[in-house]
Amino acid sequence: MKVDRAAERGGAAAAAADADADADAAMCKTIEVAVSSPPAGAGAGEELHFTPPLNFAMVDNGIFRSGFPDSANFSFLQTLGLRSIICLCPEPYPEANMEFLKSNGIKLFQFGIEGYKEPFVYIPEETVREALKVLLDVRNHPVLIHCKRGKHRTGCLVGCLRKLQRWCLSSIFDEYQRFAAAKARVSDQRFMELFDISSLKNAPLTFSFSKRICSQY
Repeated sequence: MKVDRAAERGGAAAAAADADADADAAMCKTIEVAVSSPPAGAGAGEELHFTPPLNFAMVDNGIFRSGFPDSANFSFLQTLGLRSIICLCPEPYPEANMEFLKSNGIKLFQFGIEGYKEPFVYIPEETVREALKVLLDVRNHPVLIHCKRGKHRTGCLVGCLRKLQRWCLSSIFDEYQRFAAAKARVSDQRFMELFDISSLKNAPLTFSFSKRICSQY
């Protein structure tokens, strides 16, 4: 009996695409539910405007990513009920942002990583590892990860998280490139590929992980 392998592969790819679409829809629904709840202090019937930070997205349950938020984004961030923010920029955190964190009981974890441009790129692995430990601690959730644009430094930290989730490298790079676009860096992708997760394998991964697994990884 002749088996149509091409058809089998096509059917598997379609099923995987459907599963990814369902997962993305569920993430979007979670964000919609969060935004539908007005922040504390909003009056009944009051018209509210929510502006997400640049490159905002949901990474996983209780984990979000974006570019550097400013005052125009504060109302939106209130809807997320954040417990903490992981900032990957070395500059002092703006006073207005610090006031927002204080008034909303949000803890700031700052891991200063300089913003470099290729070919002179240095990503401190130990700093990323410490940031990842904070990210993995469910007591810090909901948490927002951000750098300046939400592309390179944030992308590297999320990529290292994906390695712990057993995503294949092609999926990790695809996600990174969706945010970095034309400014994707080979050095960032190389860093994620070589990042050693062995010391973090026993971390308490108690939040809900996506199950996007590739057998070749």
